[in-house]
Amino acid sequence: MSSMLLAGCNKERVGTTRPQQHRQTIHLGLVPEQSIFKQVHRYEPLADYLSRKLDVNVSLSVMPGYDKALSSFAAKELDAAFLGSMTYILAHVRLGVEPIARPVNLDGTSTTYGVMFVRKDSNIRSVRDMKGKRLALVDKNTLTGYLLPLAYFKKAGIDYTTYLKESYFSGTHEDVIYDVLDRKADIGAAKSTALMLLSAEDARVKNDLLILARTPLVPEDCLAVRRDLSATLKDRLKSVLLNMDEDQEGIRTLQVFKARKFVETGDSDFDAVYVFARELAIDLNSRYSATVR
Repeated sequence: MSSMLLAGCNKERVGTTRPQQHRQTIHLGLVPEQSIFKQVHRYEPLADYLSRKLDVNVSLSVMPGYDKALSSFAAKELDAAFLGSMTYILAHVRLGVEPIARPVNLDGTSTTYGVMFVRKDSNIRSVRDMKGKRLALVDKNTLTGYLLPLAYFKKAGIDYTTYLKESYFSGTHEDVIYDVLDRKADIGAAKSTALMLLSAEDARVKNDLLILARTPLVPEDCLAVRRDLSATLKDRLKSVLLNMDEDQEGIRTLQVFKARKFVETGDSDFDAVYVFARELAIDLNSRYSATVR
């Protein structure tokens, strides 16, 4: 499946100094955390804002999977992408992708964490209660939607591929949450921010789910750019993001994006993710197998 291009982000914009066809295009990727329609609604105003401020065309692509973001960077089909913490460190180690900024959530945090959760009425309260149950994961390239369960079962000395009845990848954090809510899975693993955003529109997230385990705090999805992107463009992109909360147009865009502002982000902010991967003996330089059946 190819990535979905959002043509609406390439339309002519009022107030630009050059015709659209004469401007540089920045290809910006999004990993599949929510439904495509929700991601379009959230990110398209940001793409429009960046286009006007930078006097470029910003073309959004929703990746069909986390692997696609990595391969698209490698093929130079992407100039930048919003990446989760595990996908970012894989892209950094393998391809030299650089982080520049991440959003501050409405609650004032710029971090997230992974959670394992069940329905409150499931009677699952520990790893002992999980025997023969179904586990929904997001993607093997996610900390919150894959590595957390690996670490959880490893700590208990359990091979979950034989301990559980089934484990599978849903593809997005939102899909995992709904699979548990709708009883398609007994246990789920996703990021806390996805739970927070979804709880604003579905009361069942807060009322019906119980969190059993969590990861350390890690940076919220960061905007990362390819290593050989023009230094001038990279600096301008960072500057526009970091100053969005200082002009009215930027503030309105942030409100739709559900963030307060953007803050500068560097590779050292991901130290906890590197430690987590190291403790699971994951070789970041090569593809690791997803032990899901």
